[in-house]
Amino acid sequence: MSARSNAAPVIIKRKKVVAGGGHHGGAWKVAYADFVTAMMAFFLLMWLLNATTEKQRKGIADYFSPTIPVNRVSGGGDGAFGGDSVFSEESLARNGTGATSMSPTERDRARGQSGLATDGGADNQEETRQLETVEQMLLGRTGESEVAPDVMKHIVTRVTDEGLVIELFDLPGEPLFDGLGSDPTPLLEDIARIIASVTSIVANGVAVEGHLASRPVVLSRTDIWETSAARANTFRGLLAAQGLPMRRIQRMTGHADREPVVRNPMADRNNRLEVVLLRDRR
Repeated sequence: MSARSNAAPVIIKRKKVVAGGGHHGGAWKVAYADFVTAMMAFFLLMWLLNATTEKQRKGIADYFSPTIPVNRVSGGGDGAFGGDSVFSEESLARNGTGATSMSPTERDRARGQSGLATDGGADNQEETRQLETVEQMLLGRTGESEVAPDVMKHIVTRVTDEGLVIELFDLPGEPLFDGLGSDPTPLLEDIARIIASVTSIVANGVAVEGHLASRPVVLSRTDIWETSAARANTFRGLLAAQGLPMRRIQRMTGHADREPVVRNPMADRNNRLEVVLLRDRR
């Protein structure tokens, strides 16, 4: 009896074996789906940035912004439902100014006719037709262009709210000015003769703007502002020498390298002049 009580107890340990590793949950699937969705949105954004113009991107941004009305310019009418916007600076829009500023400047004012004005609408349309006629003559669409094909590739035109913009730009190996200065090439002199001749059929004021490409080396003292203004002044002188009345010159501006037209700020395409036939604002 004592021998049996001194015996060590027998312990049986049973180990539970689970086959297949068990179920780990589906949280990783949700995370993966979110990642794929984010990547799709990212590539869609990259495609939109590459496939749209600056003006189109501005319109898309304004559409999705809840604090900006789709049309900043008031309808021009009077009364409670006269086309004013309630989003403009915590007050109703100011007719004729577009309500972009409490004290709008001439540059910020709404341009063009609202369609409800009792006068000026027909004059504005006639002026637009005249500017389009100048554009067609310059581009040879009427068969009367004096522009040779080798000169035509340096010219781009567009009709805007400000007027007819005639853009003159450098091409690789074919600059409008000698070197980095403001001395014109024979090519630019030919262009000045053509523009002075074509624009003589209208009496609109003229603005000349100079633009430059960025330079690859950052200098402590740069003269790009002076050079862009000097180039605009040089072209103004060329137009005057070709018979353009000086009273028609309303503005001459140098923009340095602040307004590139292509993504590469150092591209030759950014070296350009813009001649604007201004609309009559009276």
